Amino acid sequence: MTAAKGVFITLEGGDGTGKSTQIRLLAAALAAAGIDAVTTREPGGTPQAERIRNLLLQRDSGNFDPLTEAMLMFSARREHLVNKIWPSMEAGQWVISDRFADSTRAFQGYGMGLDAALIEKLYTLVAGDFQPDLTLIFDIEPEAGLARSMKHMSQTANVTESTEDRYERMGLAFHTRLREGFLSIAKQNPQRCVVVDAAADIQSVHRHVLDIVTRRFGLALQEAMHG
Repeated sequence: MTAAKGVFITLEGGDGTGKSTQIRLLAAALAAAGIDAVTTREPGGTPQAERIRNLLLQRDSGNFDPLTEAMLMFSARREHLVNKIWPSMEAGQWVISDRFADSTRAFQGYGMGLDAALIEKLYTLVAGDFQPDLTLIFDIEPEAGLARSMKHMSQTANVTESTEDRYERMGLAFHTRLREGFLSIAKQNPQRCVVVDAAADIQSVHRHVLDIVTRRFGLALQEAMHG
């Protein structure tokens, strides 16, 4: 699809695992080391993809057929790749994304029962053989993650973000399947995926992330401080 010169790191996991905080800390550590890093998210990351995000995540969006939902996700992903991820990497930047295709595999696949082969066909159509250089899968007990996520939403001043709880409302059984899905994805892709214990405190998780990134890419990174 494109010859990428930069690095693509994705953060995955269930709701309430602290990915957004860890992305900010990782970006700060990379910036301090002189690395130009772009942070982004899925679904979203570009104006058109953010419009699809609103359709998918808002509590009043209704229910979609799992294949329809996956196709919407991949439509947003295509926009994200073409208009942000690939151009940034071509310019030599590191791109760090809060979620990517593993979330579709987990949410629409393991969570909603969509056939894995269909998801991979969509992935090939949209992204070809492009893959993240590293995927960090943040793992936490579903009950704890949901409690964290709902607490955060209740505290946010952003009305749109505070109502992006469609998936949180799907119940504990759904989120248990999500966790099992993410762990299965990590097991199937050991060369790309590393599981991170998201139940630890923020700085401990950050240090673990830095250790993984340092060893993977041969960097010398200093810890960034939260808060």
